[in-house]
Amino acid sequence: MGNLSELTAKYDVPNAQVAVLADGEITAEATTDAPFRIGSITKIWTATLIQRLVDEGALDLDRPVRDYLPGFRLRDRAADSLTSRHLLTHTGGLDSNHFADTGSMEEFVAAIADAEHWFPPGEVFSYSNSGFRVLGRLVEVLRGKPYDDVLHAELVAPLGLRSVSANAIAPGSSHLEMTASDLLEFVRPHLTDPALAALREPQLGEIPDFGGGITGWGLGWMLYPGGAVGHTGVSKGQKSFLRVVPEQGLAVAVLTDSPRGEPLAHEIFTAAGIEYAPPPSPPADPTPVDDWMCGTYRNTLYDLTLTTDNGRAFLTYHARTERFPGKPAVEVVRLGDNTIITAEPKPDGHHVMSLVGSDELGRAGFLHNGSAAWRIA
Repeated sequence: MGNLSELTAKYDVPNAQVAVLADGEITAEATTDAPFRIGSITKIWTATLIQRLVDEGALDLDRPVRDYLPGFRLRDRAADSLTSRHLLTHTGGLDSNHFADTGSMEEFVAAIADAEHWFPPGEVFSYSNSGFRVLGRLVEVLRGKPYDDVLHAELVAPLGLRSVSANAIAPGSSHLEMTASDLLEFVRPHLTDPALAALREPQLGEIPDFGGGITGWGLGWMLYPGGAVGHTGVSKGQKSFLRVVPEQGLAVAVLTDSPRGEPLAHEIFTAAGIEYAPPPSPPADPTPVDDWMCGTYRNTLYDLTLTTDNGRAFLTYHARTERFPGKPAVEVVRLGDNTIITAEPKPDGHHVMSLVGSDELGRAGFLHNGSAAWRIA
């Protein structure tokens, strides 16, 4: 595996843990024994609990969620057709993050009833943490006990995991903490249980390019080249990476306590023989950003305006809520035919966004960075 301390120094990452599952054995190296927040890798745990309900016949992924959650509603008629499959594949049309001051999953689901619901279910891929919180509530209702109790009874205790704990932030979506070794103990049955293989089956066709090399989506799992699946987790001050190659019985987890962890993860995955796209960077001589890309796009938090000025392009964030202030203009450059990238890196590297869809004037319909912002001007 190499000297992890040398890699953390090389990439200016204070601490990290790496675990490798190969030939049925887990080996690990760490600069600290403390658990790390795994962020959105939590979603694979929720998807696993959902799949168990499917296997037992307690849940049909293609029946409306409201059949299982009495009183579930959204401000439009979307709740009539919203299914668990939509939520697992981020095609439910729910906003990425509903910021509701609630203490339980039940309260959260009730609070989003009157929130803006942007897209009809099944029409637009738009990454949604909120959707997985609804799935967490579904687990609670069908099991008759709190989500964390179900998680412990069905996964943590049977697998003998000792480091797993939960915080109160986004339960069901991004709230778990653990060591890299325990994360791979959770992954182990995904390599051997045929029922769990259903979660890796491709569900969507083309995914907008927002960096990271994702080629498709399963039920919770991100799909990557070479038959790999995985997920990335971002928490405040930490970033975690998981890649699994089922045909090889290989899995690698890299947990870091820095937003700058991706180059370190890239080196480790590459050394393990897992195809992994290098962190994106701007081209040396980019082509101009075209007029069809420019305009204003809206999501819950911001109106994002893409403009050009004397051959340079800028993206400005205009706040739509007091919770998140506006941001200074960020220079972007053309990356590909329908993608742009920040000219200067953020703390976690360069950000990639896609311009997808088309309106009646031939302009891009969406600005997409994983979550979709739709054109309003």
